[in-house]
Amino acid sequence: MLDRTRIKEILPHREPFLLLDRVLELEPGKRARGLYFVDPNASWFAGHFPGFPVFPGVLQIESLAQLGAVAILCQPEMAGKLALFAGLDEVKFRRQVRPGETLELEVEIIKARGNYGLGQGQGAVSGELAFQGLLKFALTEGGQL
Repeated sequence: MLDRTRIKEILPHREPFLLLDRVLELEPGKRARGLYFVDPNASWFAGHFPGFPVFPGVLQIESLAQLGAVAILCQPEMAGKLALFAGLDEVKFRRQVRPGETLELEVEIIKARGNYGLGQGQGAVSGELAFQGLLKFALTEGGQL
């Protein structure tokens, strides 16, 4: 299991944009399971939406992408690389995610060739599917495109 400190050794993301708290299972280059607690005090809830706070869907996808990046970047040969979005397909949101809930994330790397790949994943709350989709990613050296 990886906590936030260990995750920061793999990902360049930092607060407030580190959207992954724990990695529970990890098969480097293949799959991962993790958790993200949706902090009720996060700044985005002031405007999304006043009186009815909902965790933004794009941030749900970002949380899943960070888990996928851990699965790819934890491999020794990936040291120094950065994972970037290259596209999204078949993304579907099934339920709202509210402050105080914990996203249960799962991702499987279904294709990785050279500096490009594809991951399939989902997020759930208390076992109920919240979203799913395909994540396309590109790898670059040290942030250089």
